Amino acid sequence: MSGRFITFEGIDGAGKSSHIDAAADRLRASGAVVLCTREPGGTVLAEQLRELVLNAPMDALTETLLVFAARRDHLQQLILPALARGETVLCDRYTDATYAYQGGGRGLDAGLLESLELWVQQGLQPDLTLWFDVAPQVAAERRAAARSADRFEQQDLAFFERVRAAYGARMAAAPQRFVRIDSSQARSVVAADVSAAFEARGW
Repeated sequence: MSGRFITFEGIDGAGKSSHIDAAADRLRASGAVVLCTREPGGTVLAEQLRELVLNAPMDALTETLLVFAARRDHLQQLILPALARGETVLCDRYTDATYAYQGGGRGLDAGLLESLELWVQQGLQPDLTLWFDVAPQVAAERRAAARSADRFEQQDLAFFERVRAAYGARMAAAPQRFVRIDSSQARSVVAADVSAAFEARGW
């Protein structure tokens, strides 16, 4: 793969999604061809699976299998071809979110997630992961002011504390890939921290 793969992670309400377009503009200004996408989603099939995952009642294992099914189609149809063309892919969530939400939040075994990860993505990991970290209470207040809650956003603060802790564990396991962004700061400060993460890699 000759392109770059950059993922944006964090609990619902952390503010990551609002910074993806600005990051794309910055990279395009430096000459990169940029593709912005999201998980679950990004393809027709994956978007259909997203609607099920976010809204249909199901158990944790079914939810996880649907997430990985969506990821497989997303990789095959969109992400891998873009990287092969030398493009920069910005993705709103990827496998770290599965470890955080289905692993940390739902309590699924990490060994199961590792097996699915191996089968589905065959070693593809991001070149950079920006973790937008914020206290769950702050994120909940932001969500309540912005939109109606889906199945995940309806979870209690304890759920999001577990998700946040799982993100922290993922960062500790791959510190060379992760950059933690304190997303409790003003939006302009967060944007500056995102730019600094790119500059540190010469992007």
